[in-house]
Amino acid sequence: MDIQTLTAFFMWCTIINGGILILWSVFCVFTPDLVYRIQSKWFPIPRETFDVIIYSFLGLFKIFFLVFNVTPYLALLIVG
Repeated sequence: MDIQTLTAFFMWCTIINGGILILWSVFCVFTPDLVYRIQSKWFPIPRETFDVIIYSFLGLFKIFFLVFNVTPYLALLIVG
């Protein structure tokens, strides 16, 4: 696999996962009650616990996004 193919792959991974991260953040910031109502139908947990879980997963996804998508893409741009 050559550097151009890997760069294109990580570019699209970064774009797609960045879009998911932005969409998820927008939903959690602007419509937290809607997200809680939808999720509480499947998983009956208290609101405080839900807030901790959802923001923890958001933070974890952001760390994974930066480490596994953005960093390799930037490294390939520098090398290539």
